[in-house]
Parts: sequence; structure tokens; C-alpha cells
Amino acid sequence: MKKITVAVGGMMCGMCESHMNDEIRKAFSVSKVTSSHKKGQVVIIAEEDIDDTKINEVITQTGYTFLGSSHEEHEKKRWFF
Repeated sequence: MKKITVAVGGMMCGMCESHMNDEIRKAFSVSKVTSSHKKGQVVIIAEEDIDDTKINEVITQTGYTFLGSSHEEHEKKRWFF
């Protein structure tokens, strides 16, 4: 799994976060997506890596600004009972 942290400019409130999450879910097959207007970032968890060019297109079409991203491996936490 991949964890992609995207720096986004222009998000101002919780509705911006919700709008961004919805657009990312529509555009890509993701396991999880969370946005924070306070941090100015979107965190995407997906099975496959997503190209920055495609992420940039979605963010720009949504009305926000793509400022960069970092990609890293993500291990799903496993709980043992």
C-alpha cells in the first residue's frame, strides 16, 4: 500500500475538506482519504501509487492548488486480540 501526502493550497474550512475527499474518491481507487485545511494537506492511502500529474489535475479542476507531494510505503496496522 502507498501513503501519499499532498500539500494543497486554498482549503479554508471543513466543507473544503469534504469536497476534496469526494473528488479524490471519484477520481482514484483509494482505501482512505483525509484532508486538513489547517495543515493544508490531503493524505491518500491506496493499493497502487498515483502519479502526481493526475493528482494535480484533480486538485486544480476542483479549484485548489497542488503544492507538491510525498510518497511512501504504508503498512496496514494489524491488531491482535
